[in-house]
Amino acid sequence: MDVHEAIATRRSVRAYSSRAIPSEARNRLREALRRAPSACNLQPWHFIFVESVGLRRMLGRLANDQAFIAEAPVIVAACALPDLAYKSMGGYGNSAEIDVAIALDHLTLAACAEGLGTCWIGAFNEGGVNELLGVPDSGKVVAMTPLGYPASEELIHSLAEGDRRGEDEIFSLDRYGNRLK
Repeated sequence: MDVHEAIATRRSVRAYSSRAIPSEARNRLREALRRAPSACNLQPWHFIFVESVGLRRMLGRLANDQAFIAEAPVIVAACALPDLAYKSMGGYGNSAEIDVAIALDHLTLAACAEGLGTCWIGAFNEGGVNELLGVPDSGKVVAMTPLGYPASEELIHSLAEGDRRGEDEIFSLDRYGNRLK
């Protein structure tokens, strides 16, 4: 699968089989994270691959009771390390969270190419998750994703063209609001 197909077909999966992820696929997924770009190539991140059933269940509870995430054989917790990040990121100030988001997006697309499902989880008790996973005070979990094979193909819903905003609504030429030609 090429990257364009992965972009077009990746969907949030909310039901997983218990089928194990082969080690070769895990290695490719870790490499996708490792090779993701970051501001000044500082790589201000750390990724925790949570496999323990008990920890996955607790993460589901800490993620606003989204128990489905514990069904996947792995939950990836993406940690930002702000002290290691680029500090002059436009008006934002620190690149850590953006850098982690870029890396996690690489993971979701690589997982799609492997036939695996993911679901970006941003609603969770940050302090509880950080404590549960032993994240040092210098870091914080920015997002998590379950990682595993979808329980069935029917759970991967295709988006209709009408589910995406039109080009005229999201692109401009030279200045905000100028229509593309």
